Amino acid sequence: MFFILLALMVSFSTLPVNAKTKKKKAKPTQNELKASVFSGLKWRSIGPAFTSGRIADFAVDPNNHSHFFVAAASGGIWRTTDDGITFKPVFDHYGAYSMGCLAMDPNNHHVIWAGTGENNSQRALGYGNGVWKTTNDGKTWKDMGLKTSRQIGKILIDPRNSDVVYVAAEGSAWGPGGDRGLYKTTDGGKTWKKVLNISENTGVANMCFEPGNPDVIYAGAEQRRRRQFTKIGGGPESAYYKTVDGGKTWKKLTNGIPSVDKGGMCITVSPANPDIVYVMFQASNGKADFFVLPTGAPLSKR
Repeated sequence: MFFILLALMVSFSTLPVNAKTKKKKAKPTQNELKASVFSGLKWRSIGPAFTSGRIADFAVDPNNHSHFFVAAASGGIWRTTDDGITFKPVFDHYGAYSMGCLAMDPNNHHVIWAGTGENNSQRALGYGNGVWKTTNDGKTWKDMGLKTSRQIGKILIDPRNSDVVYVAAEGSAWGPGGDRGLYKTTDGGKTWKKVLNISENTGVANMCFEPGNPDVIYAGAEQRRRRQFTKIGGGPESAYYKTVDGGKTWKKLTNGIPSVDKGGMCITVSPANPDIVYVMFQASNGKADFFVLPTGAPLSKR
C-alpha cells in the first residue's frame, strides 16, 4: 500500500504545468458593494439637532471675510481665520456654553461682544450668564454684567461711539424677573440702564438700528413662558416699539398690527429705504403673518 501511494504522488508531481486544473475566477456575488453605486453620495451633517447643533449668530470681519466668529446655541463661540476650513473654540472657560448673539465693534474688529443664552423657547433651551466682551479676538473675555438675563437676543453697538451699546435681554423662559428688557450702556459696559421695561414676564427678543441713524431703534418685546408640560408661546404684552432718541422715550407701534396675543417676533429696517420696516410674528386667531410698514401708512400684509 505504501508503494502504491508513493507512486501516485510521484506521478502527480511530474504532470506538466498546463495539465494542472485551472482555477476559475470567482463570479461577483449579488450583494457585492461597488464604488460606482455610491459615487453620487456626499457627506452631510445629520445632527445632533435636537439638543444641540443650532447656530445662533455670526460676526464677520467686514475687511476680511475669511475671519469670523460663530456662536453656537449649545456649544460656545468659535473663531476661524481661514474662511471656515478650521475653527478654534474661544469661549470654553467662562461659565456658559449656550450662546445667543454676537456683535463686532464697527470701529475695532478685534472687539467682540457676546450675549450668552440662546434666544428660543424649546425644551432643550440653554441659558447663559450675561454679557461678555473681548478686545483681542477672543483670546480673553471680560464679564460685562447682566448676569441674570438668562437669554439674550441681540446686541447693537453705536457706530459713532463704541462705548454706547444696547442689549435686548429676553429673560428666563421658565420664570419671571431677572435682567429683562432693553438695556443701554454709555461707558462701555461699566454700568447699564434699563431703557425699555415691559414687565417681569416680558423681555426684548430683538432690535435693529435704522440704517444711517442709530438714534432710531426698533425693538420687539416677546411674552413667553416655558412649562414642564407645554410652551406658552405668546401673550398680550408682546409688541413692537420704536425710539427716535436713543432709548430715552419709546412708542408702541400699533397701527395695522393685529391686537391678538403675539409670540415670536422679528423686525428689520430696509437698508435701501429706511422708511420701510418689515415685521413678522406668531399670533393667535390665525393672524400671524409678514407685514411691511411704509412711512405714513399702517402696516399692510405682504
